[in-house]
Amino acid sequence: MNIFSDFEGRIRAVVRDLVGQNVDPALLDRINAEPPRDAAHGDVATNAAMILAKPLGVKPRELAMRIAARLEADPDVASVQVAGPGFVNLRLSDRFWAAELAKILTAGTSYGAVDLGRGEKVNVEYVSANPTGPMHIGHCRGAVVGDAIANLLAATGFAVTREYYINDAGSQVDTLARSAYLRYLEALGDAIGNIPSGLYPGDYLKPVGEALKAEFGDALHGRPEAERLPIVRERAIAAMMAMIRQDLELLGVSHDVVFSERSLVSGGVNRVAEAIAALEGRGLIYQGVLPPPKGQLPDDWEDREQTLFRAAEFGDDVDRPLMKSDGGYTYFASDIAYHYDKYLRGFRTMIDVLGADHGGYVKRMKAAVAAMSGGEATLEIELTQLVRLYRGGEPVQMSKRSGDFVTLREVVDEVGRGSVRFMMLFRKADAPLDFDFQKVTEQSKDNPVFYVQYAHARTASVRRQAGTELPDLDLGTSSLAAGNLMRLADEGERALVRTMADWPRILEAAARNREPHRVAFYLHDLASAFHAHWNRGKDLPQLRFIRPEDIEASRARLALVSAVGTVLKAGLQVLGVEAPAEMY
Repeated sequence: MNIFSDFEGRIRAVVRDLVGQNVDPALLDRINAEPPRDAAHGDVATNAAMILAKPLGVKPRELAMRIAARLEADPDVASVQVAGPGFVNLRLSDRFWAAELAKILTAGTSYGAVDLGRGEKVNVEYVSANPTGPMHIGHCRGAVVGDAIANLLAATGFAVTREYYINDAGSQVDTLARSAYLRYLEALGDAIGNIPSGLYPGDYLKPVGEALKAEFGDALHGRPEAERLPIVRERAIAAMMAMIRQDLELLGVSHDVVFSERSLVSGGVNRVAEAIAALEGRGLIYQGVLPPPKGQLPDDWEDREQTLFRAAEFGDDVDRPLMKSDGGYTYFASDIAYHYDKYLRGFRTMIDVLGADHGGYVKRMKAAVAAMSGGEATLEIELTQLVRLYRGGEPVQMSKRSGDFVTLREVVDEVGRGSVRFMMLFRKADAPLDFDFQKVTEQSKDNPVFYVQYAHARTASVRRQAGTELPDLDLGTSSLAAGNLMRLADEGERALVRTMADWPRILEAAARNREPHRVAFYLHDLASAFHAHWNRGKDLPQLRFIRPEDIEASRARLALVSAVGTVLKAGLQVLGVEAPAEMY
């Protein structure tokens, strides 16, 4: 249960009772309940008086006093204060917090789950790298962010489909095939010299050349490119996709659907023509000439009459061409068709996670989805910024295996899946990220992932110790939840309960805003609070978690420790990061 949503409901009920049923529902919707910026001010703060004072013709502080008087009667409220121009701050009762701690223990890692989506189908497309080589560190961030967004939505009641779009129909896969053919010649014993500019130089294509030799011998040698290219392209794409899947598995990422761009216009299907026809049926296609844009001319601009989509009517800067001068479709037309296919599959909410270099793509694709669906579907595009790699503050050199970038596999092999995933999420996705190999492997509080995982491991360690020192104490969740949790009277203990009770609000907000970094930040805050309380226990024996001379105090504190471990594990699961019971 989100306690802040619960108190929003209670406060709105008080307001309706206080001012009558004629209050504008839109005003009631603007009333919120949230943690005060300063914990010293209480547990819950509301803006109710600030929202309603002007429409009701009263002073905010006067209305706040009237609201506060009503809220004081709530049995879960210990005290109410009016602050500043009219904010109302509530301090909740110890009994309320004890009951909330019991709820955490009873719910386990499902604590905080909310049916926000109510089964709504959502398509989350992420990674979607060209199948031209191994995954690199830039792909890594998009993969982790996309996977975490999918986890967030699944945890809050959405029916999520995770999708990978293979760009296997463009010129880049022909370049891949030519590069693989060179490695085939090399496997046959030909001297190929330096890889020509424009081709892919990485060693990862050598196994493709060897596989072509094993399958065809020298039968492809010297054959005209028009004959050999489709054969080599098919094998090379398959090999690259197998490599990409392996790389993603290392990161704990998998997809429900792998969609081929080539399938849009194959097997008797022409989804591009269908999408254009759908737009034409809405009067959104015309023949015209685009004026030259200011600055550098984009690749899709041509000084001629052409088939144009009225993108500007849907928020884009200009209308967009759909056909090239050679009669082929533009990349944009194929992208429209792909999202039209998603629409036909029943998705009304689509989320694409893309690199920052796709910033110019956002307006046109949102316009296209709104237009072709008649406003029924929405497209959200989450952009991920660049990742800069360092080792002890020095930039990391490029990879020999890939030729010009550091591969995802190299990073995961060195620092581990959990460290990569957590650090990719420990910063907002649209902000650049500095990833220092040395820092993310340090076992110190300066390493966020270690700090959080160590907190979880400490909770497991306390439970193991309790099993040894208090062998007759039942450490099951039902027994702990039934203990006298009112014994948790220290402010540090209460602060931990309050922080854990904020988890449902954080989870819901992260899902609504597609911002998994909120979860990473929250887990770091909870871990910090737990470590700080642990350290107080070293100096103050009366605060230690295990006190054989006071079984009921021990039971209550072990309930607290178990709940901290539960919430940390729940958050780490959303991020796709391990919650270890021990740290080595």
